[in-house]
Amino acid sequence: MDSQRAGRDTSSMATILILGGTTEARLLAAGLATDPGGHDVTLSLAGRTASPAPQPVPVRVGGFGGAEGLAAHLRAHGVGLLIDATHPYAARISAGAAAAARATATPILAIRRPPWARQEGDDWTEVDGVPEAVAALGAAPRRVLLALGRGEARGFEAAPQHRYLVRSVDPVEPPLAVPHARYILARGPFAEAGERALLAARGVERIVAKNSGGAATYGKIAAARALRIPVVLLRRPAKPDVPAVATVREALDHVALSATDRGV
Repeated sequence: MDSQRAGRDTSSMATILILGGTTEARLLAAGLATDPGGHDVTLSLAGRTASPAPQPVPVRVGGFGGAEGLAAHLRAHGVGLLIDATHPYAARISAGAAAAARATATPILAIRRPPWARQEGDDWTEVDGVPEAVAALGAAPRRVLLALGRGEARGFEAAPQHRYLVRSVDPVEPPLAVPHARYILARGPFAEAGERALLAARGVERIVAKNSGGAATYGKIAAARALRIPVVLLRRPAKPDVPAVATVREALDHVALSATDRGV
């Protein structure tokens, strides 16, 4: 602890809980950790990734036990601001965060990363879920890149005729019950040049992905456009109506404004 922080009245410091697992959560935590205003920040990770990237603030790993468990945590730790910086597809976590904030009257802010927008040359089929994505691939055998997470990959066992290339951060265990599947363990970001080389080398004919937004995994979308490869995109789930911003910078500004309102 530096001397400036040691001499501060910590009763005026905001206790902030970030629900993370995204690039935005890590960058936000880093920004708050170096903020001279000082904040008591904890970053919560769901624990779905075996070896998460290093984080700049104390980390809590594991679930809370639903909205009621999260509400109990907010009360017990005197959390003054809950920030939902989870993945755009983490609908259940976001719903629980909104319910817990409402039950405890805890201020909440969500970082909602904008989705990718279709550009000229994109060949997208947008679907609502994995069963629809499986159907969109069609009956004819194809070489398919599954880049939508190991949990969702399991649903493609319903179409064993395809040759799957499955990319995930952690291994798909057990492997998919299909005759032809290969696996790549990798963590983004993925640049367009590397994605083009991968798709061309593996002869990929279709990509299945989530519309995650952001730059880290956009490379495959740009590469698919350049190589004229159709993409099946899972639409985003609905999220609760809470105060939200699109960027980390806006979130940091929100925290700074809240501190000013508290007279810090």
